[in-house]
Amino acid sequence: MGTISSKTVPSKAARTLPKEKNPSWAGSRTPLKHDSTQEIRRSMPSRPLAFENRTDAVEADAKDPQFMSKLSQLGPVRVDHHMRSVRPADYIQQMHRSRLQSEVEALPSHSTQNRLLASSLSELLETRKVVKSQADLQALAEQYHIDVTKLVELATFINTPSIDESTIVRSKNQDGEETLTMKARWIDPKLET
Repeated sequence: MGTISSKTVPSKAARTLPKEKNPSWAGSRTPLKHDSTQEIRRSMPSRPLAFENRTDAVEADAKDPQFMSKLSQLGPVRVDHHMRSVRPADYIQQMHRSRLQSEVEALPSHSTQNRLLASSLSELLETRKVVKSQADLQALAEQYHIDVTKLVELATFINTPSIDESTIVRSKNQDGEETLTMKARWIDPKLET
């Protein structure tokens, strides 16, 4: 590293900085000199760019002969009178009505007869297991807005899982983790007649 390349050698080609007052990066925010404003004024066109009144030059510029020839080639507009009229207002009204209806049906105070959400159905079937009498079953069906006959018909095919306590088996794996295995059973309420 002690060679000639690391040593400074005076040279005639040494870099010299410009001796201007304003740096080259000074932009348009720096104030202009008086003589530079005169140069800008000289470069502007001598004729005005806008007129107060329409002159012949403005009229000639406004006419577009190529545009007019293209329009004449197209000819007059042809209207098909057999077209079906599109009525977007009817479609929008129908969509609005159906959304309002679905919102009204979704309100908790107004539920549709014999229609339940999955969570409500699960709660209904779980509560049905502890019902003691036919009157209690009737009250439960009314609470969930479902017919008793529909509830009985539904409960013959669908139920919530219940654990059979006698089938619980505890086992441990090699890591010492305990697992429970059990069987589910179908529970129907024992109604008093």
